[in-house]
This record gives sequence, C-alpha cells and structure tokens, in this order.
Amino acid sequence: MTQSPTPIHTVVREHYAERARASDSCCGPSDCCSGSTQYDEKLITDLPTEIANFSLGCGDPITLATLQPGETVLDLGSGGGLDCFLAAKQVGASGRVIGVDMTPEMLEKARANATRLNAGNVEFREGYLENLPVDDSSVDVVISNCVINLSPDKPKVFREIFRTLKSGGRVAVSDIVTKGPMAPLVAKGMESWAACVAGALDVKEYTQGLSDAGFGDVSVQPKGNSDKALSVLPGVPFSAVVTARKP
Repeated sequence: MTQSPTPIHTVVREHYAERARASDSCCGPSDCCSGSTQYDEKLITDLPTEIANFSLGCGDPITLATLQPGETVLDLGSGGGLDCFLAAKQVGASGRVIGVDMTPEMLEKARANATRLNAGNVEFREGYLENLPVDDSSVDVVISNCVINLSPDKPKVFREIFRTLKSGGRVAVSDIVTKGPMAPLVAKGMESWAACVAGALDVKEYTQGLSDAGFGDVSVQPKGNSDKALSVLPGVPFSAVVTARKP
C-alpha cells in the first residue's frame, strides 16, 4: 500500500482485524449487517459453514451482479473472502476474482480459506479502496458489500472503480446510505464509522458521486421492504443496492 492511513482507516482496520481474530461476523446486532442470511441459500449451500457464516456484508452483490463465465471480478473490501468465492463459482475456471482489503488479518483468513477451497481463480491483494492495486481497464465487474461507506474519501473510491473497469464494465454494490444528512441521534464517533453507520452517504450524494466519476445508468435503491420503510425517514441509515455502468 503506497498511501498513509487516515485515523478513520486505522480505526476501521483495527475493528475488522479483531473480527478476523475472533472469527465473528463483521457487525453486531446494532450494526448494519446480518451475515449469511443476506444470501439465497442456494449460493452458499456447498460452502463450509464457518466460511459461509463469516460475512462482512449488508446484502447480496453476487446475485445483483449477474456474473458470467469468463469475467474478471474485483471485490472491494473482500474480508474473509465469501463474496470472492461465490463470484469465483459463477465466473468459472476461465474467469478471475480479485479481492482487495486493507486488513492483514482479513487477508490471512481469506487466503487460508482460498487454499482450503482450492479456489485457484481467486487472489487477494492488500490495498486501500482509494488507491486500488489493480490495473486500468482490467476488470468487468466491481462488487462490494457494506464497505464503501467505510471510506473517508468516497469520490476517490468512485474514481478508482471507474479507472479499473473496462469500457462497458459494471458496478454491483450493497451499501449503507441515508436520505438527507445523518440524524443527530446517530453516533458520529469512530466506532460508529467502523460499524457501517457514521460514514453513510446521502442517496443523492452517492448517486452524484458515481455520476461525477463518469458512470451512467446509476441507481441507488433500498434493498428490501424494511429498507424502503427506513428510506423515507430523514437521516436514518438503510441498506441499498447500487448499480452503475462505465460507458
């Protein structure tokens, strides 16, 4: 990694390093995520339970991405590797999956899982979302699961996503957003940021950020019925599905 971590990077990395050491799901009951229950059972049925249940996400970007055999997929904030392994099954031996994470403990866990699963078409790289260790115009699809909200510089992340995608490449992301500014009652501390809450962008900002980076067909929508109900409440975080395409 060539850039220096910000205080937010440091706190977030420590938060998820501890999760990796404890082999917990990324978030507690009050956080944004709810583990493997986010996925269709058919996706995770043949994975070892401890891998399937170690989820960093708030949704299912794999189904959203409609991955095709032979595609190259980039997973931002790959954690223990669950989404990478699910993507690898769909792109097949002719495809490739790259996971990027800034937490050494998560990378160690993901690489051990890859060895256990004999996932030869998956690799994990250490790096920041704001400075991805990925070549220009080299991937077909960028996925991410409740991670972009953790970045302190989301416009730079959007530009990096655009840079790495091939022409016509697409974005399929699950993330946490709000309607309008974050409500004052929502904690703004560093731990709240690490728990996927304080860093959440307003839907309009998220949409505009992707558009400013050069993307078309941008859509940021509530994930499910409960999120639709939350999405009308000013300043309340909710899970969203995000799609966009590079022209």
